[in-house]
Amino acid sequence: MMSTQEKALAINLDAAKYGTFAEIGAGQEVARWFFHVGHASATVAKSMSAYDMVISDILYGATDHYVSRSRLESMLEREWAQLLERLNPVRGERTGFFVFADTVATHSRARNRDGQGWLGMRFQAEPRAPHSQIIIHVNLLDQVAVSEQETLGILGVNLVYGAFHQQQPEALMKTLMEGLSRLRVDIDMIKFSGPAFARVDNRLASLQLVEQGLTDAAMFTAQGEVVQPAEVIYKKPVLVSRGSFRPVTNVGLDMLNRAMERFRKIPGVDGDPVEVMEMTLHNLSSEGPEIDRRDFLDRADVLGALGKTVVVTNFTRFDSVTTSMRRYTPQWLGFVMGVPTLRAVFDEQYYTALHGGILEGLGRLFQGNVRLYVYPALDRSTGKVSTSTNLELVHPLIHLLEYLRDKGGIEAIEDFDASQLKVFPKEVLSAIQNGTPGWEQYLPPQAAEVIKQRALFGYRETVPDESIL
Repeated sequence: MMSTQEKALAINLDAAKYGTFAEIGAGQEVARWFFHVGHASATVAKSMSAYDMVISDILYGATDHYVSRSRLESMLEREWAQLLERLNPVRGERTGFFVFADTVATHSRARNRDGQGWLGMRFQAEPRAPHSQIIIHVNLLDQVAVSEQETLGILGVNLVYGAFHQQQPEALMKTLMEGLSRLRVDIDMIKFSGPAFARVDNRLASLQLVEQGLTDAAMFTAQGEVVQPAEVIYKKPVLVSRGSFRPVTNVGLDMLNRAMERFRKIPGVDGDPVEVMEMTLHNLSSEGPEIDRRDFLDRADVLGALGKTVVVTNFTRFDSVTTSMRRYTPQWLGFVMGVPTLRAVFDEQYYTALHGGILEGLGRLFQGNVRLYVYPALDRSTGKVSTSTNLELVHPLIHLLEYLRDKGGIEAIEDFDASQLKVFPKEVLSAIQNGTPGWEQYLPPQAAEVIKQRALFGYRETVPDESIL
């Protein structure tokens, strides 16, 4: 592994690389490395920092948020246009140009907020080539500004070096964290674009962020656009459905819709609540030790067809989801689940890592205004329908359940289609893969259509004279 100094020097000694550094907030820590190691005149066309908001607006246009994706993109756009206008005629034949930009806010004691920022790298892989681009969002976790500045400098050098030398996304992400640790920085969004990354699916990049431990949660929209969670859920009420979604059945969608009807009626749930479909690494690897990336994209395609926002996490417990969401919103949180999942919420084995055990875990789960919406489940062996109101737990856990029900933290979904309860996703998946007729009736029409059109989940055409059940 090369040191930060060695990476910066390697770029400086490469006569084919030449560009601009534009940094707002946290000093000019990235450009400083390239000046510090020497030979900067061979690499740095310009280094600047528009700290004053009026100057920043004159250069990059007015904005409501100076630490935002839109500000970063306007910085990259203006500096790129200016760099090419002035230098392309005189050295474009022999130079691959680049612009590095960042806009950052360090830790605020007054607001009790961690530092965070946007970093971007626009570059030509070779002279005269169309540009490619990498954008990332980071959370700076040090509590001292000078330490955050140091982190930013290392991360920026890693990004510049990685853009030119590690254009395979998985390798580039590993490069980003060299010389750093998750105790110092969290990278919760990355977006690749341009010809250097023509084959990159940014949804897979989001998955790899979580797989590699660069973040605990990464999000993308129904359109496949990767987003930083605050861009979607900041100060909004959120309804979360956790599952494997392999595939989404009518029951799964009914659970969400019924819960949303109730969620909207809570006093204080203002505006349109955000629906988030959460897949955990455990959900994605339950069939074996490795994650099947094609299978992950199949699930994402179906959820996208249903217009759903997806978040991929490494959370095993629900309380971790609440803690994560509370970074972005103080508003109401709702969780949609079936009775078996509710039973797991009250399983003490999941809380052994917490000093306070299940009491601490449930306390974290119900931070602020939180409600669990519980859909019934069918016990095939007895034919009995279990609900959150007749669920039996061992003593004394039953008292915890009763307390949370009485307090309004757990609410049963009572209006449901009992005929659909006998259908299980694994059986529908088997029918899709075996060509068993009739499986479409158990899925939302949009989901069934996209599965057939794109041959998702190992789809086979229908084989006559077979039945799903």
